[in-house]
Amino acid sequence: MGQYVAGDVLLATVALDDRTAAKTRPVVVIRTGEPGTIRVCPVSSKAPNNAPCLPLAIDDFETGGLDLFSESYVMTSRVLMLHSADVIGKKGRLLPESLAEIAGRVPDSPQHGMQKTRKTPGRSARRGSSRD
Repeated sequence: MGQYVAGDVLLATVALDDRTAAKTRPVVVIRTGEPGTIRVCPVSSKAPNNAPCLPLAIDDFETGGLDLFSESYVMTSRVLMLHSADVIGKKGRLLPESLAEIAGRVPDSPQHGMQKTRKTPGRSARRGSSRD
């Protein structure tokens, strides 16, 4: 369908875990791989009880967005590899600082564990409520 880069928010058919059926949902591109492949974290409307996640809100987007009535959650513990051809569409692009925060929580990301400073007022309090 196209070339995608880290920070893009796409629609693809994925499963949240090994016990649930795959369905069309948003995913966040964490990084690109070999030509035509991307690494993504799925997004859910419900926070998991037993897995790390970060809230995702409309103010995390540089362009576009999701049809959010409340927060959604990026499943930072679930990294999937997709082929670009499997992408259904593009919903938007995250702000660089939002992507950096997500990438810092992804275990196999080169930025995992790096300290981040948030400069946007009000967002750090919301981020403090993430599940680790």
